[in-house]
Parts: sequence; structure tokens; C-alpha cells
Amino acid sequence: MHLHNPLPRAPRINPSILAADFVNMQRDLAKIATADFAHVDVMDNHFVPNLTFGPQMVERIQATSPVPLDVHLMITDPDRWAPGYAELGAASVTFHLEAAADPVALARKLRAIGARAGVAIKPGTAGESLYDIIDEFDQILVMTVEPGFGGQGFMSETMPKLRGLADEAKRRGSDVWLQVDGGISDSTIEIAAAAGADTFVAGSAVYGADDVEAAVMRLRDLARAASLES
Repeated sequence: MHLHNPLPRAPRINPSILAADFVNMQRDLAKIATADFAHVDVMDNHFVPNLTFGPQMVERIQATSPVPLDVHLMITDPDRWAPGYAELGAASVTFHLEAAADPVALARKLRAIGARAGVAIKPGTAGESLYDIIDEFDQILVMTVEPGFGGQGFMSETMPKLRGLADEAKRRGSDVWLQVDGGISDSTIEIAAAAGADTFVAGSAVYGADDVEAAVMRLRDLARAASLES
């Protein structure tokens, strides 16, 4: 397995390097050494209207990151391309349910290579579409913005879907991680944690802070307090 053991305990904070300085990526990766994972958004300008990293860049990030990589593929044909990111050593590879031809087969292939298998759903995709296959995944990513660009506002209307997935996972005895991505900040992380999220992607809330390490710690503390109260 590529992953470091033991696995990070919840709540997990995964800063999105989409908000980092691409020219100083190694420096900005070093700033998140106390985070749990580095969240890497791969966009192909087809599945979403933006273009970011490809395999070569992810390979270099993998080589320099102080924490494991949580790769989020916003691409078409992940059945073909996702295994390559697992082979590069990414600890977790998440693909979109809306883009995959055979999500269960793909998840099994990612696990066989040694990565955690994640599946993401857009705000408009029903959580119920994953209920019967929850056990095939290590992580479910509920997008709390429309995928494609950083800095968007948090969509609170996605919280009932998150709560439904959390309840279904609990009913099935699943230990799947529930991740949220989009608009996560000091003011929204508690809402998501109370709805059942245990893994949080934050971009500008981390990299826009004067003290990145303190921002990671603060987000983790806020999520922990909210999850204990819920």
C-alpha cells in the first residue's frame, strides 16, 4: 500500500493546492505539513470548464509533498485514466460518478493498485445513487460547489444529501470517509461536520491565511467540536 499507517483520524483537513502558488509549489506544500492530505484537483477542461494538473505535475507533487496526496479527478473517462494516478503513488484517488462507465470496477482496480478509492458526486446528483454500493468505496466526496473553480460559495442545500449518506453508511456499518469540497471555511466547516462530514477540503481558507499551519489547526478544531455536538 502507498498509504502511511496508521490512517489519519477524523476530522481530516486536506488543503486544496488549487489555492497554492503554482510557481512556488514546493514551498506551499511544505506549509501544509501538519495537514492530513494534500488535495490535488485534476481538471481536463472537458468534464469541467477548467484545466489544471496532469500526471507529470502530480508525479512531481507526489515526490515533494510532506503529506499523502488526495487526488480528485474532474475528468472524462476516469475508467481509463484514474488507475495511472494510483500507480504514481497517490494515497487516494477520487473520480466522479457522473463520468465513470463502471464505478465499482474502477474502485476495485484502484484498491488493487494500492490507493484508497473515492467517488465524487456533483451538487445535482442524488446521494441515493450511491447507497447500494457504499461498501465499494473508501471515500465519498459530496461537492458543496459546482466543480471546476476554486473560491465559490458553500452550497448549504447539499447538506441533507450528506446527512443521508452519513445515515446510510452508519446503517450499513460502513467506515467510508465522507468528504466535502467547496466553500469550506471557518464559518461553514461546522455545518458540514454536523451533517456528517469527517474529511474537509479547504483552499483559500488555508492558503489565504497569514498563518497556514494555524489555519489548518483551527479548521480541525472547529470540525471536531461540531462533530462532537451533533
